[in-house]
Amino acid sequence: MLARRYHNTPAKACLLLSLPLIVLLILALQAQGGIGHSVQALLTPDVTQVDELLLHFTWWPRLAIALLAGGGLALAGVLMQQVLRNPLASPTTLGVASGANLALMAATLMAPGLLMVGPEWVALAGGGLAMGLVFALTWRRGLAPVVVVLAGLVVNLYLGALSTALLLFNHETLAGLLIWGAGSLAQSGWDGVVSLWPHLAISVVAAWLLLRPLAVLELDDASAKSLGVSLKYLRFAGLGLAVFITGSVVSVVGIIGFIGLAAPNIVRMAGVRRLGSRLLWSTLLGAVLLATTDLLLQRFSGLLTTLIPTGAITGALGAPLLLWLIPRLKLQGDRPPQPPGMLVSRHPAPYRLAIGLLVALLVAACLGLLSGQGANGWGWISPFNWNVMEWRLPRVMAAAASGLMLAIAGTVLQRLSANPMASPEVLGISGGCAIALILGIYLLPAPSNLALIGIGTLGALATLLVLVVLNRRSGFVPERLLLSGVAISALFDAVRSVLLASGDPRGQQVIAWLAGSTYYVDVTSAVVVGSVSAGLALVALPFSRWLDILPLGAPMAQALGVTLNRARLGLLLLVALLTACATLVVGPLSFIGLLAPHMARLVGFSRARQHLVGAALIGMLLMVLADWVGRQVMFPYEIPAGLVASLLGGAYFMWGLRRL
Repeated sequence: MLARRYHNTPAKACLLLSLPLIVLLILALQAQGGIGHSVQALLTPDVTQVDELLLHFTWWPRLAIALLAGGGLALAGVLMQQVLRNPLASPTTLGVASGANLALMAATLMAPGLLMVGPEWVALAGGGLAMGLVFALTWRRGLAPVVVVLAGLVVNLYLGALSTALLLFNHETLAGLLIWGAGSLAQSGWDGVVSLWPHLAISVVAAWLLLRPLAVLELDDASAKSLGVSLKYLRFAGLGLAVFITGSVVSVVGIIGFIGLAAPNIVRMAGVRRLGSRLLWSTLLGAVLLATTDLLLQRFSGLLTTLIPTGAITGALGAPLLLWLIPRLKLQGDRPPQPPGMLVSRHPAPYRLAIGLLVALLVAACLGLLSGQGANGWGWISPFNWNVMEWRLPRVMAAAASGLMLAIAGTVLQRLSANPMASPEVLGISGGCAIALILGIYLLPAPSNLALIGIGTLGALATLLVLVVLNRRSGFVPERLLLSGVAISALFDAVRSVLLASGDPRGQQVIAWLAGSTYYVDVTSAVVVGSVSAGLALVALPFSRWLDILPLGAPMAQALGVTLNRARLGLLLLVALLTACATLVVGPLSFIGLLAPHMARLVGFSRARQHLVGAALIGMLLMVLADWVGRQVMFPYEIPAGLVASLLGGAYFMWGLRRL
């Protein structure tokens, strides 16, 4: 009913969402001495009046930069989603923001003189290099959407892992960048506006020129090629423009990730289907959302004891709006998905390959248990030396168990949704669990491990309840589920960014846990999580028939006797249990559940049962190796297993993509 009411009336939806901005703007201007006084300060400020100088050089530039940045991110989001044919694509998909963040960190530590030239140029160069790496990995495949998405995700995770590693060992030096990384709109003049608006003006003209060619991408590849369109160069132009916009915005205001995802989807929910209309209304809505968020933050900033970056609050305020709108979104979630094609290979003897992976896993486990560095250098220990085994065994077991659970969860979710960007943390379960745990660490005086496990479990269950309530009436359509999870994950990112930007010394512990650490696992916890992971893995195997049928689309699945609601809910519950258990042990790892299923496909596991087994073995192997390498590479210091897994697995996956 709501979708029909808003059909072809996006202006009503944008006007409705603009009302809070208008109210906040009037209140802010009144608080600054009245609308007339504020406008006079903008046009002809009196240099002898401090309040007029503050208005002219701080307040008005901040409002202008919020409107420009919000509009630019939304425009980039529409272009990304159009080219990649994926509603989960956003301006940060291709790793531009992670590249900019890593470049600034590296310059701060190794070449601070570059920052004197201009940090925005350093950030823009880092984002450009990340984009270049994605294009280099995918050019041979004609920038096919699935391959570009996967390359962008792995580059994003890889560069993010490097940034986290630098932050972990240089927390005090890089603490200031945490505020920039969370998105800060604070201005001390018009330099940012002067720098950004020409880039956006050029981008708007370029988007208008590309409007008709990009509309062809709504057809399938065969139909588009029959019209004489060069898909490779068209995708390059669309993605290049989106990346240019993103890099320009990120270099000025930092990472603001939710606007570019939410605004295009909200406009689609309002009934807008034509590309030109989506570009127009998404740009306007993105500007409105970011400016509203920033004005609201400024109004209540005096009540807060710490600096809250605007980018973090956009997720906190925008996520509930997206959650409210998702049940009203009309999606074609039951159409047959596009085949993954180039990302699937068939091994002639998959079970022989599985045995090889199992042997490699056993070798890695022996390395983790018996080999390592000590006070006297490298050496081997006896398996009966309990003084050492007491702390090595739990870590190896926890690493293997978490890799197993996240890999199976990712495999189930990707086959259920037929979306290559689907992963356990995208569903929001790990985010909800992490929010609860982080709040427990910060709010409780000295929480025990048992208390934290209980708090994390409650957070995961609450998230699952939200997902079920939002999607029950729609029959758990995968696209809705993923968008719901993205909104919940945005809340998690907001909480994390605010807490880390606060400068609290407990942030170091949170960073280590978020990076996938096995530091705090004891023998009892390892035995419990190992037993739970083995049990859940056995429970997952009978679902393999559903996982073979569901990717064929809803009509075919129903014709073969699958009850869609029951199948989707059962698989969702399984994913939630796997993700929550893994998150409680090693934190919200963002790599294993995303790429282990793709790595299993690349080496030759195609059928659902084979896919589950192969992904589980690869996930365990990666985590066990990562835990051992993390303990040895900088001995006596340690790098969290999650970071090492991202670096090792990411390097292998990029190599595999390049060879496709």
